[in-house]
Amino acid sequence: MSVINLLNETLQNKWKFETTMKVQDEMIPAMLEGKDIVAESPTGSGKTLAYVLPILNKVNGSKKQTQALIVAPSQELAMQIVEVIREWTAGTDITVQQLIGGANSARQIEKLKKKPTIVVGTPGRLNELAKANKLKLKEVETVVLDECDQLLSREYRVIVKSFIEGAAYGRQVVVVSATITEEIKLVANRLMFEPVSIEIKPEDMVQVGKVVHSFIKVDERDKTDMLRRLSHIEGLRGLAFVNNIDQVLMKESKLKYRDAKVVTLHSDMKKEERKKALDAFRKGDVRILIATDIAARGLDIEGLTHVIHVDVPHTIEQYTHRSGRTGRAGADGEVLTLLSYKDEKTYKKLTREMNVKTVQKVWHQGEMIEGNSKTATQKRGK
Repeated sequence: MSVINLLNETLQNKWKFETTMKVQDEMIPAMLEGKDIVAESPTGSGKTLAYVLPILNKVNGSKKQTQALIVAPSQELAMQIVEVIREWTAGTDITVQQLIGGANSARQIEKLKKKPTIVVGTPGRLNELAKANKLKLKEVETVVLDECDQLLSREYRVIVKSFIEGAAYGRQVVVVSATITEEIKLVANRLMFEPVSIEIKPEDMVQVGKVVHSFIKVDERDKTDMLRRLSHIEGLRGLAFVNNIDQVLMKESKLKYRDAKVVTLHSDMKKEERKKALDAFRKGDVRILIATDIAARGLDIEGLTHVIHVDVPHTIEQYTHRSGRTGRAGADGEVLTLLSYKDEKTYKKLTREMNVKTVQKVWHQGEMIEGNSKTATQKRGK
């Protein structure tokens, strides 16, 4: 029996869910059987719907109690999950409430009194409301940890464990991420009952488009100006990653002074400011969104042409999560690294360990072309 046939007829007719991706083929039946799951699958492979659809199939919207809890490490990812659920539950009696930091907690408490069917939130705010006994965990039958490698790290582990242990007896626990270390698998297993292990590799996915991994050699002091140049390329939509907030603020100040089409996203921004920045980027009002790793987890931006590593990632996991924002679901994309001399060794080691083929590019007459400084000199001489 196909995965689609396992979903009840009402959901099929409403959503016209015709095809599935590999992670959905494996996760949906296991979730519908009530099994605990540890799933590792590449970014853009369809993990969100792989757990959302079974949840929507299982919950009862007419029952006034919170039956599912989805935990995400960032406000942006939580809001995105809520948007997906709202889109797929329009016209039904299933309700969803987001509980994230940076939003008015009193208003959230009022909405919790209405007993939303599904709650999606970040660890800090969920913990705050659970401790105040405003969020009732004892009726929650399904707990999902999205980006579990972050949520089960030492920073959040105790809090997240309390969510699971506070849920209903016999609850289902599902953890997903693009990268799961052995340590995280061990931690997850202790919180679950005979979990099903699902591992989807990039080569297991049907790829329609391709992602190019490229680099352009730039002096550290010239990286901001390179972003300015990139922001003027017609058709480019880039998510540019830097390693700390100070660098984000500095680049924002310099680039806006020079009328570059950029916005920024970082953890010191209020919820409304973050939403405004993301909306401007999604609508195409600006070409580049400069962000810290807050945007590396689960954020899905349609039509993203480039991920730009302004600062070289420290680890394979960081490179994977950042780079996974482009080329999602088989679309074309480019991962461009602004490579300074001091980071060449780190970059070469990372890409070699990941078995990623890289292409060198050079800036020439207002565009990036394949080649090096010699190539540009030759072209100038013609």
